[in-house]
Amino acid sequence: MTALAVVILWAAFLVRDVLIIIYISGLFAIGFSPTVRLIERQKLLPIGTKRFPRWMAILVLYLMIIGVLVGIGFLVVPPLVKQARQLWTELPAMLERGTQFLVAKGVIDHPITWREAVQQAPTGGSDTVGTVLSAVVGIVGGVFGFVTILILTFYLLVEGDQLRAWLLRLFPRDRRAEAAAACDHITLKISAWLGGQLLLGGIIGLTSVIGLWLLGNPFFYVLALISGVGEMIPIIGPVLAAIPAVAIASTVSLEKALFVIIFFVLQQQFENHVLVPKIMERQVGVTAVTVIVALLIGGKLLGILGAILAVPTAAILQVVLAELTAEPVNPRT
Repeated sequence: MTALAVVILWAAFLVRDVLIIIYISGLFAIGFSPTVRLIERQKLLPIGTKRFPRWMAILVLYLMIIGVLVGIGFLVVPPLVKQARQLWTELPAMLERGTQFLVAKGVIDHPITWREAVQQAPTGGSDTVGTVLSAVVGIVGGVFGFVTILILTFYLLVEGDQLRAWLLRLFPRDRRAEAAAACDHITLKISAWLGGQLLLGGIIGLTSVIGLWLLGNPFFYVLALISGVGEMIPIIGPVLAAIPAVAIASTVSLEKALFVIIFFVLQQQFENHVLVPKIMERQVGVTAVTVIVALLIGGKLLGILGAILAVPTAAILQVVLAELTAEPVNPRT
């Protein structure tokens, strides 16, 4: 049995990437299942009695998500392209102002022109080609993994009832009712976690609208939308979402860019130490200490992906440990 356990653990380590994809798909399927059941209960026609089949309810949910993403793309991409072109046009003048400031402070001995900066930039032909190829492979792998998760989530939702029944049969008959209750509890927690992520994104987006508007940053509504979406990705998401705002602010003045940086730093400190622990504690029922510890452990083990999966995993473990440590109910009482 020890040798078999070692073989199983080693095999699981070898296919860890596949197991992570299956786990993410399972989380999405559990989190989306209440919404799918709500759509299922709707009638196909106002005067009819036939309701949505499960596969159609899932497709409706997918179409809603895709519609939201496409709408965000139409709002975000055109202004960003326009501002990126403007930023590229003004980069030489910004570089000149920056180098003159450094010369005045004695950091460098002569101003650096845009042409000199381009010429002195490291090329490293083979390294550059390798970096580009690695980036392309990473993007293709990410897209393939995302599509795989969508497809696997679809089939997990379609066969959710059968999978749940099969899982309950693994427990003794006298414990199946408790296992079913635990499954329902986990479903509620994961669904609440998804709702909490959307709530966090909405709060960050709203505060970004107000803050960037008060700072006079151009296209503040689009940049706030990017901040709200970036909030869905722990650790690196808020940083990446702040880059466009800082870049656009720098086209106005360096002072405005500095104020925008200060705003995002203060916002993220408030988000990390107040919003995330409190919202996740209220939505998912996981304490603030558990959220912070889970984020630290998840980020250390799997980086960004681990931080994303930390809170729902902690919620699942909380339910499982509560069931394992619960005292058995005496039927006579």
